[in-house]
Amino acid sequence: MKRMGMIFRAKANKALDRAEDPRETLDYSYQKQLELLQKVRRGVADVATSRKRLELQLQQLQQQSSKLEEQGRKALSLGREDLAREALTRRSGIQNQVQDLEVQYQQLQGEEEKLTLASQRLQAKVDAFRTKKETIKAQYSAAQAQTQIAESFSGISEEMGDVGLAIQRAEDKTAQLQARAGAIDELLASGALDDPSGMRKDDITAELDRMSAGSDVELELARMKAELTGGSSATPAIEQGQQGAPHDQPHLDK
Repeated sequence: MKRMGMIFRAKANKALDRAEDPRETLDYSYQKQLELLQKVRRGVADVATSRKRLELQLQQLQQQSSKLEEQGRKALSLGREDLAREALTRRSGIQNQVQDLEVQYQQLQGEEEKLTLASQRLQAKVDAFRTKKETIKAQYSAAQAQTQIAESFSGISEEMGDVGLAIQRAEDKTAQLQARAGAIDELLASGALDDPSGMRKDDITAELDRMSAGSDVELELARMKAELTGGSSATPAIEQGQQGAPHDQPHLDK
């Protein structure tokens, strides 16, 4: 069972590695960092709000303290020492609240500064990660494209392998058809096969036609030379060659 578990985990890890796209993983990590940064910013805003609330509360208590001090001074001036004492007693209680709130205010202010600094540092790290992420994604895309091109040229990739096989089959079929056409031409030329159209000539007829065409060319060439030289040499030679045939004929009869 332990071995089966190891094999299953190895295959699952291989499948996950094949399915994983590093670019998507980087984008997901960047998104999580942005969410964390947003939480820190909300924390800074919450602490700042609490600090501001304490600040307003302190202002109210200080106003009450000043009012009670004024009331005590006025009561004392009117000869009401008892009222003056009561006012100063209440003022003393308010002063204690003010001192406690000032301590809380300083703590919140310190916490706000720490969170603000942490938010700034996190923002810098997120910006640096975003730059590095885009660089890695660009490098990965370029490497992927280079790999695909290399596989295509080498025929390793499945798609280009199919294309290579199709080209090979087309070349083989073309060579087979060319060989068959050449063989049929040879058989027709040798007379082994009959040409039903009657347009094809056998090899002897073709050779005679070629020789006749060559003779006509020579005669035409001689005639043109004779015209250029005023008919002094070439034309008589030709005519002589044409007239010489009857003189040769008796010689052949002997």
